[in-house]
Amino acid sequence: MKRLAVLAATCALAFPLHAKQIASVNGQAITDEQLNQFVTLLVEQGAQDSPELREQVKQEMIHRLVAVQAAQKAGIDKRPAVQQELELARQGILVRALIADHLEKNPISDDKIQAEYDKIKGTQADRKEYKVRHILVEDQKQAEDLLAQIKAKKISFEDAATQHSIDPGSGKNGGDLGWGPASNYVPEFAEAVETLKKGEMGAQPVQSQFGWHIIQVDDERPVEFPALADVKPQLEEMMRQRQVMEFQKKLMDDAKIQ
Repeated sequence: MKRLAVLAATCALAFPLHAKQIASVNGQAITDEQLNQFVTLLVEQGAQDSPELREQVKQEMIHRLVAVQAAQKAGIDKRPAVQQELELARQGILVRALIADHLEKNPISDDKIQAEYDKIKGTQADRKEYKVRHILVEDQKQAEDLLAQIKAKKISFEDAATQHSIDPGSGKNGGDLGWGPASNYVPEFAEAVETLKKGEMGAQPVQSQFGWHIIQVDDERPVEFPALADVKPQLEEMMRQRQVMEFQKKLMDDAKIQ
């Protein structure tokens, strides 16, 4: 009933002279046409039209009209704060209706969605993701000593990570961080990853806010871009929001504001 009460506030009570009357409250009629309009609003929001729904709507309209008449009789509708709230509600309804009308008249076609998808995909063509290992230690000397031992093949990268890395997540897995774009990491780490080739280990330890890292890139591959079908709803919503912003900007640009 809460949704009915909210929607009832938007239903005007004026009606044609020859409209069929379904109820009367203190001589003020509620018509079949008003009931149909109210039911249509609910159906558009997912409700199922039925005799039970129509009876529920009818009772809600009666209860609300009783309360509206009482408020008017008490002069509440004349209070400045109430009039201001009513005006704000009226403006809000008009703005939403204006935007809905604009979107209906300017639908986002499948061709436009495809073009936007291709455009975004094109900007991502050079993006890569990396399979990275690292060893994290607290100080530079320890990092340099470990790096020298790995280069001299006195210890494997994996064993060094398992024995010495203070990263609890990757350390127990031989330093393996899995696949991900360089942007997953802090800037210093990301920059080092992007400069390394597949199978290459950094020549020097890299310092970050977490400590000193020995970094190795095991593999790299292009970032797999999602299929259009998987992102179409989000893409369409993004384009719709952008369309609304552009429409609102045009309204402001065309308005004479002093």
